[in-house]
Amino acid sequence: MSENVIHLHKHSNPPAEPTTGDTAPTVLTVVPDAPPVRPVPLWVRSGRAVKTAVTHERTKSAGRAVVRHSLYTFNGGRIAARRAWDGRTGSRYERMIRAAEAAGNLEAAEEWEERLQRFRAARHHRRMDLLHSPVDAAKGVAVGAGMSVGVLVALGVVLAISTGQAGDVITPLAATIDFIALLIRIVQIVWGPAVTIGPFLALLALWSVGRKQHAAPQWALPANVRSGEGEPITPSIVVKALRDLGVPALARAIKEMGDAGASMLGPITIAGCGVEVDVMLPSGVSTNEVQGKRRKLAENLTRHEHEVFITIPQAARTVRLWIADSGALDEPIGPSPLVTDETMTADYKKGKAPWGQDLRGDAAALSLYQRHLLITGLSNQGKTVALRSLALWLSLDKSVQFLMGDLKGVGDWAMFDGLATTLIQGPTDEHVIQVTEMVESAVDEMNRRIQAPPGTTFPPLIVLVDEAQVAFMCPAKDEDKRPYGGSKANSRYFMAVRKIHNQGRAVNVLMWQGTQDPTNENLPKLVREGAHTRASLALGTESQARMALGDKAVDGGAAPNLLRPGLDRGTLVVASDGITIPAGQSSITVRTHYIDDDAATAITDRAKALRDGVTTLHAIEHKEEHDPLADIAAVIGDAPRVRTKDVLARLATRNPSAYGEWSFIDLKRVLDDAGAEPYKSDGVMVVSRDRVAHALANRDTDGSASAE
Repeated sequence: MSENVIHLHKHSNPPAEPTTGDTAPTVLTVVPDAPPVRPVPLWVRSGRAVKTAVTHERTKSAGRAVVRHSLYTFNGGRIAARRAWDGRTGSRYERMIRAAEAAGNLEAAEEWEERLQRFRAARHHRRMDLLHSPVDAAKGVAVGAGMSVGVLVALGVVLAISTGQAGDVITPLAATIDFIALLIRIVQIVWGPAVTIGPFLALLALWSVGRKQHAAPQWALPANVRSGEGEPITPSIVVKALRDLGVPALARAIKEMGDAGASMLGPITIAGCGVEVDVMLPSGVSTNEVQGKRRKLAENLTRHEHEVFITIPQAARTVRLWIADSGALDEPIGPSPLVTDETMTADYKKGKAPWGQDLRGDAAALSLYQRHLLITGLSNQGKTVALRSLALWLSLDKSVQFLMGDLKGVGDWAMFDGLATTLIQGPTDEHVIQVTEMVESAVDEMNRRIQAPPGTTFPPLIVLVDEAQVAFMCPAKDEDKRPYGGSKANSRYFMAVRKIHNQGRAVNVLMWQGTQDPTNENLPKLVREGAHTRASLALGTESQARMALGDKAVDGGAAPNLLRPGLDRGTLVVASDGITIPAGQSSITVRTHYIDDDAATAITDRAKALRDGVTTLHAIEHKEEHDPLADIAAVIGDAPRVRTKDVLARLATRNPSAYGEWSFIDLKRVLDDAGAEPYKSDGVMVVSRDRVAHALANRDTDGSASAE
């Protein structure tokens, strides 16, 4: 027998007595009260339902449709009324006159004034004709009716003669009267429905006009119309975009011009993967007001921000808009000519490196002749590839020499092994020390070239340091406590770069640097301003853009901070006189060719084939200490004087590594500094033993030792 267990909640009524037939005893247990389930008020449930219905996408779509079609009809009426008013009055001509005057085009204003006068004269003649038209019309109707009746009677007479029935004389006239009566009956039948349906047909016509003009707010338009993707750029679209830019003076001026605001625009021309147009702003509107609203202007033109570029041409109060085709900038450009043309060579002095394409789709080539170079940008935006492509092209000129330091050290420059004279790769402080000594050796070479006789030509020497911010941020110091990094006067790397910037260009010793995320700490002001060619990939802020390109370029419209990190990889904003920049602009945007490691290796293999062979050093070799003045005294020996030519030959034999490349200039520099200048004897230059010995004695007395 099973038990019936009944759980009772406190304050609940006991169960009814078991009915007859219940044989199992009942066990009653009491459990604590459960939290009462409160019913949701009706008004709450109704509010939730209303909120859900209001926020539902179908409800939003229905609401947009109602607003859209209502405004189509209303604004269609406004458009039709405006067209009718323009057709009946001279308002169109007056708007064009105001537009021409606002644009300063007085010739166009005079032409429209003449057209307005002709329109008014023709309208006057029409109105004068209307004064006589009722009388003329009545006379015409009377004459026409009489002639018609006469023709019908004559036709009836002919018909009566033909049939022999006199009553046929009025048959044509009676038939005409019956036909007119039939037309009247048809009009009577149709008039009622036409009066009823006519207003609806008129509304339908107005709705059609509004729909074709998209006369509704953007948020109410269908998605395919609202997006505007691929919509061609027309004068009216540009004018509307400028009108809605949020510049009050500009909006007022365009409103006064009406649709003739297009007179502000120059010709819209195809420019590469987009179009270009110059906008002559009305009085009271400055160019920086438009520049500062680039995003809103792009959205008004149904474009993304990166698809609209605003620059300042030479003409006053004018902005130049370049508007890309939708999505065109996301498409890659073609391969580099360095890859496709295996016969290409380079010319350092007269040639230009094929770097990429500008926004118009034209080839962008950069001259590297006697120009220091700086490329900067955020990490992983294509800086190394852009810098390397220039070095790859220049490597095809066999006269060019390279000193390279890669402070990233991941093999991006490994293909230059066997091509560069020095190639140091690595990110450590020791690598920075090596790179610093490499740059200092370039300074010594620069000084040697400067002291050469006038007119001496020297092969180009490119000193290239990638990830240069590592060198500027290096905390290491030498044995004299001089820091390798930093931007102070005792910073070894900083001062070496500054010296090359100051004097290297004249003797073809050039400094190329690539650096990340420029700041005053990792890219000192004097260094970045010493570069003739400055280029920047995507950056984070406008202040960084000013550091990278300079105030002039940024004030002129350069905006690498508006490039999209990751999406615009390889796109550079360049400020340089070595590249063709449109007149009036201070910079140009270049989409660089991408050359991968395999293609770069193939190019350097071609470059190596042009040379006799280059032994690449992977570390700076420290020369043994030597004393040039003492060595000169030693090779002179006991002879009272020795020809300078013989002194150079004996020095080269004594220490080939130190004096093997010495010239008369090097020998003269050491002797002049010591006060033992060479002189002519019997028409040849000689070195005096006594002068050298006297210089050595004086130097040793002063306690100064010269070592190189």
